[in-house]
Amino acid sequence: MMPRRSILAFGVITLLASASSLASAQSGMAGMDHSMHKMAAPEIVIPPGANYTKADVEFMQHMIAHHAQAIVMAKLAEQNSTNQQLLKLSRKIDQSQIPEIEIMQDWLRRHNQFAPDTSSWHGMVMDGMLTDAEIKALGEAKGTAFDRLFLEGMIKHHAGAIRMVDDLFATPGAGQEIDTNVFANEVVTAQTSEIGIMRRLLAQLPPQ
Repeated sequence: MMPRRSILAFGVITLLASASSLASAQSGMAGMDHSMHKMAAPEIVIPPGANYTKADVEFMQHMIAHHAQAIVMAKLAEQNSTNQQLLKLSRKIDQSQIPEIEIMQDWLRRHNQFAPDTSSWHGMVMDGMLTDAEIKALGEAKGTAFDRLFLEGMIKHHAGAIRMVDDLFATPGAGQEIDTNVFANEVVTAQTSEIGIMRRLLAQLPPQ
């Protein structure tokens, strides 16, 4: 057993100020699989003797949607912010979470489980994810107002991902399959570090 780290919609086009903003925000995800977004996820069946659990599958499926919303948020930073430190961070989030989605999709397919696509975040309510109103406000904000909303929203988003890992490891038998364990711990490490960076950037913004 590997050690766990203790540290810790429906249609965004109708939410953002314009359809072109969403198209631009998602353009960096164009090469990813969007073919299954209208398919209902089938019941999770774990074969006898498997070294993973239903909770592992649900964690991967839900984290795909969680990451996908973070990528949309990061893409919006390119349009709505001029803060170079924030943009450096948003690009890091974009560049790291796209391949992580592919890793999770590959894990699910290797275990003959349903692999959601990157549109699966639409209308989902999960720990840390922004609401419809928050996504709309983020899409409409500019400059320092955007920077504040982005940092506050992404801190909440990352904290939610860390709690998802906590919930995974709190489930009996879950999080012990090697790839799931390593990936979940890496999520905690990376996103805890980024929360620290975002809190510093937030403190540096001019007062409201």
